[in-house]
Amino acid sequence: MVSCSAPKPATDTTTIFVSIAPLRSLVEAVVEQDFPIEVLVPAGASPETFELSPKQYIALNNAPWIFGTGLITFEQSLLTKISDHKKVIDLSRGISPIAGQCSHAHHHHTHIHGVDPHIWTSPQNLKTISQTIYETIHERFPDSVRYTHNFNRLQERIDSLDQSVQRRIDTSGVTSFIIYHPALTYYARDYALRQIAIEKEGKEPSAKQLAELIRTAHSEGIHTIMIQRQFPKSSVEAVAKDMQATIVEFDPLAEDLLENIDRITDIITRK
Repeated sequence: MVSCSAPKPATDTTTIFVSIAPLRSLVEAVVEQDFPIEVLVPAGASPETFELSPKQYIALNNAPWIFGTGLITFEQSLLTKISDHKKVIDLSRGISPIAGQCSHAHHHHTHIHGVDPHIWTSPQNLKTISQTIYETIHERFPDSVRYTHNFNRLQERIDSLDQSVQRRIDTSGVTSFIIYHPALTYYARDYALRQIAIEKEGKEPSAKQLAELIRTAHSEGIHTIMIQRQFPKSSVEAVAKDMQATIVEFDPLAEDLLENIDRITDIITRK
């Protein structure tokens, strides 16, 4: 077993950091327990108000890598605080961006350049993201057969999930879903689904928009409103009542990424 693992210099035994919880499971799938992995934004915290302490910046400067989406504003600020920019890994590389909401001030992410940052909700994007993670680690440890094996196994799991999601969507006949905040844009693109968002650019819908939303829900047989746990359910209770719809909560920042996408698919394909 020892021969399958690349020896790690002392400087490489420091903690790997990821910006948000969903990325942790992907990094861990490759390196297993070889490195401690810490999430910069803790559970329940907002990236907009989150601030690192001087002690944390020291840890980041000692870390071998800092993995982030590259699309959330606070991640960009790291570049001004980290002496070696090469250790800050942008996991949006190779992913076709989707225009999204610009910065808004409550409960969720600050976006940069008007790009939707939720790249981790797409199984097809996950293949690209995990490839970038693996290549970054493999460059440092090119002789690690185990890391290569772990990466290949992760890719197989993502492929299996992608096929399962596509099969379930095809079987269900679902073509659209209603969500409070548009966090599943990349997922919708993967599977040719229409994401209908209630809240857009931090603004609640007008009476006219609400009426149109309810008409759409009735005509397309949508009986579920998805809402992220970062938002209060009261935001959609009135709409749900008018639609005679069930409110279902989910967390786009859940750490177990593949299981979370599986659950999201269950919600969307539910009759």
